[in-house]
Amino acid sequence: MSKSIKGKVTYQDIGTGCWGIIDEAGHEWRVVNMPEQLKFNGKKVIVRAKAAKEEFSAFMWGDPIEIVSFSTS
Repeated sequence: MSKSIKGKVTYQDIGTGCWGIIDEAGHEWRVVNMPEQLKFNGKKVIVRAKAAKEEFSAFMWGDPIEIVSFSTS
């Protein structure tokens, strides 16, 4: 199942660093497959995403998702 997320891209300088999205409600989403085209702090995006299947992560930030499709504004 996928969901639509509208928000801004953010880079979190935690450990080796990770990319995420903060949606309009302030929820934090950690993107495990962030496309290169979206790797800009503050970029406004709308993504279709699904829950990422992770066994373990060193990052203690956001709910893990995989982007299925995206658009920018």
